[in-house]
Amino acid sequence: MEWTDEAIVLGVRRHGEADAILEAMTHDHGRHLGLVRGGAGSRLRPVLQAGNSIRVNWRARLHEHLGYYLVEALRLRAGALLGASHAVYAIAHLAGLCRVLPERDPHPLLHEVLTHILDDIDDRHHAGQRIALFELLFLADLGFGLDLSECALTGTKQDLIYVSPKSGRAVSREAGEIWRNKLLRLPPFLRQDASGENPSPTDLADGFALTGFFLGRRVFEPRGLTLPDARQSFMLAVMRDQPKSLAASAAIIAESAVPGTRTDE
Repeated sequence: MEWTDEAIVLGVRRHGEADAILEAMTHDHGRHLGLVRGGAGSRLRPVLQAGNSIRVNWRARLHEHLGYYLVEALRLRAGALLGASHAVYAIAHLAGLCRVLPERDPHPLLHEVLTHILDDIDDRHHAGQRIALFELLFLADLGFGLDLSECALTGTKQDLIYVSPKSGRAVSREAGEIWRNKLLRLPPFLRQDASGENPSPTDLADGFALTGFFLGRRVFEPRGLTLPDARQSFMLAVMRDQPKSLAASAAIIAESAVPGTRTDE
């Protein structure tokens, strides 16, 4: 068995004196592990850093074996991002999301979007929006997509500002008014008619609260897991320079990192 693919490093762990087991998000073969000879050595250590893009050649006698990786550097981002805390946390969070994926289950779209996000992850002003949108895509790719195209109660496509925590469907302002305290807020940048403008800090906080709720309820909790700790650290990092008057938004961010803190009635 042998194949070659492009991959994003999710993490490594030492194996013996000099080798390492590489966990990578490949384009055509999904999240895939393999043994790298000399992977713990000084020559390959800078290459096998989370967030780097590499080309891998995997070989094994049988498909179910761990197999061996030969690696080639494509884009080494990790070293340049060490001084940007939001980027370090973002990479850790994205890797944590990918670890939920079944091993060797292809998700080419997720790989492609991840690559684009990582190429610009040093831009903190856009990083929050991109990762919130990625979380929405992640849910959809796993079969838990939210229906934000029209109101679940009236069918209107206008003035959609809420999401039902039960159904994951959008609700209009008028239809959701009497249940507004039990609904999740749908910020404009997550709607299908989004204008592309940068979200306000409050909208960004609402977006993370929304995606965090459904990630927790539909993806992590059924597996007996919690959302990656790096997620909350990333969200706080991208909000760090915002005015103190937006402390309430930061509180929403912290709340969104804990699944089940909002009602699902």
